[in-house]
Amino acid sequence: MAESTPGAASARIADALRIDILEGALAPGERIRQEEVAERLGGSRLPVREALRVLAAEGLVELEPHKGARVPHLDRGEVEVLYRMRERLEPLALQLSLPQLSVTDLAEIDRIQVRIEAGVSVPEFLRLDREFHMATYSGCTTEHLMSTIDRMWNATQHYRRAFMELAGAGRQWIVNAEHRLLLDALQRADDNDAERYLSGHIRRTRMELITHPEIFVS
Repeated sequence: MAESTPGAASARIADALRIDILEGALAPGERIRQEEVAERLGGSRLPVREALRVLAAEGLVELEPHKGARVPHLDRGEVEVLYRMRERLEPLALQLSLPQLSVTDLAEIDRIQVRIEAGVSVPEFLRLDREFHMATYSGCTTEHLMSTIDRMWNATQHYRRAFMELAGAGRQWIVNAEHRLLLDALQRADDNDAERYLSGHIRRTRMELITHPEIFVS
């Protein structure tokens, strides 16, 4: 059944492409051809163009003049800078969020972590890990800050996936321990500890990522 509005069609196409990029079906550097997307997902090229503009605003697509769209490819230095930005911006979001987190919010964060600790596949871990962290920031209402954080997560998704596939389950215990320290600080409403644990958590991932140059080869 056709969508009732062009906006609905572009939203549907954006949703499908977003999943393809975040789950790795479209790899960094890969071209996204409007006519192919229109044929595969249905609709004309107009809603495809609008969907690509939405994804570009989210940091998932690059729009190049006279070349079309592609999934961004980052080198090791670019990923390191994004992680350094995360080390500074996400603790700020956490600090702003913490006073607004309710007992119900904290219980939901704990439930997400329990699911992670149960043992999950890499795609499921990536989804739940993002859900965990974004839930801790859910009390932050500063739109510019949160949209920047969201873009950084989008831009580095492929490299987190590659690292998790390389590192295997043997490193999962570290993530779980760091998440538990962070959750404990949130439950105690200790913003100093929460910021410190979060910054260290992001920094450790950055330092481990950049020791694997093979992750950044296109």
